[in-house]
Amino acid sequence: MTYQKRIGKIGEKLAAGYLTGKGYQLLEFNFNVVYGEIDLIALDGEIVVFVEVKTRTSDTFGSPEDSITSAKLEKIQNAALMWLQAHPDAPDDWRLDVIAILIDRQNNLLDLQHFVDAYL
Repeated sequence: MTYQKRIGKIGEKLAAGYLTGKGYQLLEFNFNVVYGEIDLIALDGEIVVFVEVKTRTSDTFGSPEDSITSAKLEKIQNAALMWLQAHPDAPDDWRLDVIAILIDRQNNLLDLQHFVDAYL
């Protein structure tokens, strides 16, 4: 596993813990389709939440959320629509969230920002 993938997996675990601590119910990790991958899929009450997690060990090249472009969000939205089609019993309401995580070289959490409704 590459360094970036390892850091990404650490971030996804931190994000999952954060979301469950806020009362979200995790439904799926790393949903892959032709459009791309959705890192986390969760329920926030009766809302399906598709979460992009971005993790960095430094903000030298910008904050984690700075690297999420409208093109990336569009890919996530297309993947989300495919997930919803495959799960017709899921609630009708849904949204896209971004969780930006900064960790140190020892994988300790330095900062976590949750951006709700990160639309295009």
